[in-house]
Amino acid sequence: MTVHLEVAEGVGTLRLDRPPMNALDVATQDRLKELAEEITRREDVRTVVIHGGEKVFAAGADIKEMQGMDHAAMVLRSRALQESFTAIARIPKPVVAAITGYALGGGCELALCADYRIAAENAKLGQPEILLGLIPGAGGTQRLARLIGPSKAKDLIFTGRMVKADEALTLGLVDRVVPAGEVYAEAHAWAAKLAQGPAIALRAAKEAVDTGLETDIETGLAVERTWFAGLFATEDRERGMRSFVEEGPGKAKFA
Repeated sequence: MTVHLEVAEGVGTLRLDRPPMNALDVATQDRLKELAEEITRREDVRTVVIHGGEKVFAAGADIKEMQGMDHAAMVLRSRALQESFTAIARIPKPVVAAITGYALGGGCELALCADYRIAAENAKLGQPEILLGLIPGAGGTQRLARLIGPSKAKDLIFTGRMVKADEALTLGLVDRVVPAGEVYAEAHAWAAKLAQGPAIALRAAKEAVDTGLETDIETGLAVERTWFAGLFATEDRERGMRSFVEEGPGKAKFA
């Protein structure tokens, strides 16, 4: 298998394992979707870390495989490609990408599917598809523009240039930069802390934010309102409020 799932204490690590560069071939794309759907179902997985290993996150699509596809083949494949990445983005739990080395093309698009991105100081990110006479096809034109704004996204997509971690941080493409040897540990710590949080409320928060970004504000507010009221029916809400009143803020135990 080119992607593995390991679960411990509520944290699921989704590990790319296709040496040497974790190129995202068809089999890997399909495996990502399969595991994303499994993670969505599993109650023991409360948060997720996407990791490519110590040297590289994912250097993009398998160009040799893609070169052999004609227009008809890609018309059929492109939907499955996007669905694989959308399955990651739709995981209803906090997801963090631990980015080492290259995160290019499909690798960058995979990182964009996470809720939070921690990059190594030596990481390089970009959407170089234009250099192949293409555009990003796994959500890059949509998720990148929503994350960093249209003009900055167009600069990266039009030029195909790579950006180092410090520039990626300035652009808002990543959220934190740490020494290369600390990337996974930092990402796991972020995920582990949230794994102790109120699972349904975290799911509600993620859905409300993501839906709001994809629709008009009135619809977004309606989603927020529905979730907000609905959470009053949960045990976590009772526990959280009781703890606040009796012990003060930030001391409730949910998991």
